[in-house]
Amino acid sequence: MAAPAESLTRDAFLGGRLTLLQPAKGFRAGIDAVLLASACPAKPGQSVLDLGCGVGTAALCLATRVAGLELTGLERDAAIADLARRNADAAGIAMEILTGDITAPPPALKAMSFDHVIANPPYFDAARATAAADAYRDSAMREDVPLAAWTHLAAKRLRPGGWATFIQRADRLGDLLGAAEHAGFGSLRVQPIAGRAGNLARLILLIARKGGRGALELAAPFILHDGPAHISDGDDFTSAASAILRDGAQFIAPDLKVSVINCRHAEDTGRNVSGA
Repeated sequence: MAAPAESLTRDAFLGGRLTLLQPAKGFRAGIDAVLLASACPAKPGQSVLDLGCGVGTAALCLATRVAGLELTGLERDAAIADLARRNADAAGIAMEILTGDITAPPPALKAMSFDHVIANPPYFDAARATAAADAYRDSAMREDVPLAAWTHLAAKRLRPGGWATFIQRADRLGDLLGAAEHAGFGSLRVQPIAGRAGNLARLILLIARKGGRGALELAAPFILHDGPAHISDGDDFTSAASAILRDGAQFIAPDLKVSVINCRHAEDTGRNVSGA
């Protein structure tokens, strides 16, 4: 059943290039989904699966940057899945939304394979987090499905040599790395994301290749905000962050010159994912 109109807001992303309906209360997509989309190295004509796609934010941001993608989303909440369909239709972007759970995907998904998988799994370990009052927010933020299930499904649905891109809290990095390696991913690149220079990273992006044989890489932190502290109204994003969040750029190094992700990775040479 679709959510009532009065319980929805229409929010702008990518500097207004994309507007999306989402629930007025509970879990609401923000910059994490945009960062996830920016880090996926998809190219025109390739296929992308968004696991736990929500209202479609990450996949639709990606499609706004890269034309001609074949998009599929998996979302277990039927009302939220319906919003994702409405958002894709309104944006004029073809995207198939399947309703189902990570641990029990629908038969249609089991017959599909993809060049890329993107995912923003719940950030908080259920054993160490307090449940949110809103059921949708709670399911989006507090895991009831382990990270290993996410990486396992990503690996199952990827073609050989395909890429998975995850965003997660920095304190879950160990869990995510272990789950990714157990699922058969290699050539792992970890991109820390810090609010300000000198601060601890609170988020990480993980880019991993199915069957990759390159060594683990840890990139320099990507900084979201200028200055040591927020001192005035309005955003204070760095130029690199603004290029992603406002202009829809691919994830880039702080000097704005070199893409962090280089897809020219030779499958049989064991070279790492390269970047600045």
